[in-house]
Amino acid sequence: MSPIRTIIMGAAGRDFHNFNVFFRDNPDYEVVAFTATQIPNIEGRTYPPELAGKQYPKGIPIYPESELTRLIKDLKVDQVVFAYSDVSHEYVMHKASEAIAAGADFRLMGLNSTMITSSKPVVSVCAVRTGCGKSQTTRRVSLILRDMGYKVAVIRHPMPYGDLAKQAVQRFATYEDLDKYECTIEEREEYEPHLDNGMIVYAGVDYEAILRRAEQEADIILWDGGNNDLPFYKSDLHIVVADPHRPGHEVKYHPGEANARIADVFIINKVDTAEPEAVLEVRENLHSINPDALILEAASPIFVENPDAIRGKRVLVVEDGPTLTHGGMAYGAGWVAAKRFGAAEIVDPRPYAVGSIRETYAKYPNTGAVLPAMGYGKEQIRELEETINRADADLVIVGTPIDLRRLMKINKPSDRVRYELQIIGAPTLEDILRKKFG
Repeated sequence: MSPIRTIIMGAAGRDFHNFNVFFRDNPDYEVVAFTATQIPNIEGRTYPPELAGKQYPKGIPIYPESELTRLIKDLKVDQVVFAYSDVSHEYVMHKASEAIAAGADFRLMGLNSTMITSSKPVVSVCAVRTGCGKSQTTRRVSLILRDMGYKVAVIRHPMPYGDLAKQAVQRFATYEDLDKYECTIEEREEYEPHLDNGMIVYAGVDYEAILRRAEQEADIILWDGGNNDLPFYKSDLHIVVADPHRPGHEVKYHPGEANARIADVFIINKVDTAEPEAVLEVRENLHSINPDALILEAASPIFVENPDAIRGKRVLVVEDGPTLTHGGMAYGAGWVAAKRFGAAEIVDPRPYAVGSIRETYAKYPNTGAVLPAMGYGKEQIRELEETINRADADLVIVGTPIDLRRLMKINKPSDRVRYELQIIGAPTLEDILRKKFG
């Protein structure tokens, strides 16, 4: 029989992983193309032969997802594999309908086909949507495990925006490593806080090779999830974070609902700023689909460098980019700080946006009057800097996980907002981790 001709729909993360662990060197399949969306500047490239394996000496082309129907017909495709995250169930079925109408089968791959087994214990931190609070949860877990005496290797969900072959296995221990790999703002937002805590971070493209490297220097592997995707590794403890600012999303988005169904522990985050009815709705939804999981509640208290500097000022608020874009949020910690500490006005950045930043607002029109810190390359970072500097504001509130002032020159006063995880009540994360690994 001829191999099954396959397209993998992705966003430079889950798609590459599924290929590596299931399709690479598998003679029953021929992957004729990837398609790309969500992340700029991925399409038009090639998944390199160094990573694609001996069946693909020329690599595998990556096309825009908008060409899916044409590709299915022109390349005589038998099946389409959907392999990216943080999209509604309805969206997934629209894509399924498109593939089916063009003549191909449509496939979602399960855990048994895509998870890798580690020789070390694995704790995974994932979520039901982007922007729930995975990052601060992962940081808290890493510090608890360190205080228990374990050496922890943090492995981050992929964000390979540069040279894929060079990024196959990346190890970050210092800020110089971030420069070495020419990390984007999105990558720095995830890696820098771990480095500040003295953690080693691994990332890249080939997550089997990454895991084997990390196992050599760690007692416990900590999977730091991306978007609302499932972990790449079989977990001994699977923690899933939910957001009561978006009640109902925990059962309406892919693959967030699948994450919720396999969780050992739920953390309903941000209960300090959400409506009690919304917290209750999320709790009931989670319990209905996974009644055996523990449910914790948590706050994400904010810490501001100089709260007095905000009062009475016209402020430009810069927030985490993915949370506002495919995460669907209209605000974040910076906006909360501006309101809480008496800003006279939150300046709408849209009239000042340039280039790809202006295009981001067009693509994600539900973004509120805050500026998403988009930075998927040097040019976009420059455009973000120009947008900030063009804005008519007294003060810039930097609500991103990293300090943008390290990467650009801001021409007006600025104030930094950070946020951490605070579990409310018992049991605590310490209790759970000590019971499991103590």
